[in-house]
Amino acid sequence: MTEVAELLDRRGGVATFGDLRAVMSGRAVRTALADGEIRRVAKGVYALPTSPVALTAARSHGGVVSHLSAAQHWGFGVIDRPVLPHVTLPPGRVRRLTGLPCRLHWAEVAAIDDVTTPIRTVLDCIRTLPLAEALAVADSALRMGAFDHDELLQAAAAIRGPHRRRILYVAGLADLRAESVLESGLRSLTIEAGLEGFVPQWEVRDREFSARIDLAHPRLRLGLEADGFEFHGNRQAFTRDCRRQVALTVRGWRILRFSWEDIRYDGRWVVRSIEGASGLPPLTNPLLRAA
Repeated sequence: MTEVAELLDRRGGVATFGDLRAVMSGRAVRTALADGEIRRVAKGVYALPTSPVALTAARSHGGVVSHLSAAQHWGFGVIDRPVLPHVTLPPGRVRRLTGLPCRLHWAEVAAIDDVTTPIRTVLDCIRTLPLAEALAVADSALRMGAFDHDELLQAAAAIRGPHRRRILYVAGLADLRAESVLESGLRSLTIEAGLEGFVPQWEVRDREFSARIDLAHPRLRLGLEADGFEFHGNRQAFTRDCRRQVALTVRGWRILRFSWEDIRYDGRWVVRSIEGASGLPPLTNPLLRAA
């Protein structure tokens, strides 16, 4: 690896010509470019061929990685990966025509190494995404310990402008007990339908048996399970799930199991099934109508 490539690697794979020129000759940069060790991604911006797509796009425009792309950077769970990288520019900054394709936003944001901070990332996702996707990111961030719930609520309270009430409300819904993005998606359906009383990761335990239910209504003894195929895709897992289902039924629990396809693409059927099993009256929350 040449000196130019090493410097780019230390910079996360992307740097401006000015950054490179400050420590080496322009000839070295041009040689590395001609040899294919680096590539030009915008006027005055160079990257390694293997540099992260979102970071490369952000620096090609002079912005920072944000929203779902920042969530991926921090390792938070996302339901749907962004088609294009999300990049935030300072207000008034004009997009570079030579920059890489991306989805641009404009705002003053806190960032670390050209990526919005974890808590700003979650707030951006809450602001712009549907409830299921927003909760998936927020729940995951809390579960990973990126910050605690009080810090999230304080940051949400500091937000001003449109959708502030909704941001505060959704931040309050975030729960570190959710163990997967699919569970967060299932919980969002119950919230949007106004079906109250469901608790994430409820434990059923006695002297002979112990199990946790993805989403449970303890009073009704009704459990909801978000079943991802990867956790139930072999004979051993199938047998274990059958015994678990029987053990819960013997103990008076009814379990409704929903697949990824059910939760993501047929939410109305999921809600109707829960309403039919629970008899709970739906409650409308106007805060969730705003995008």
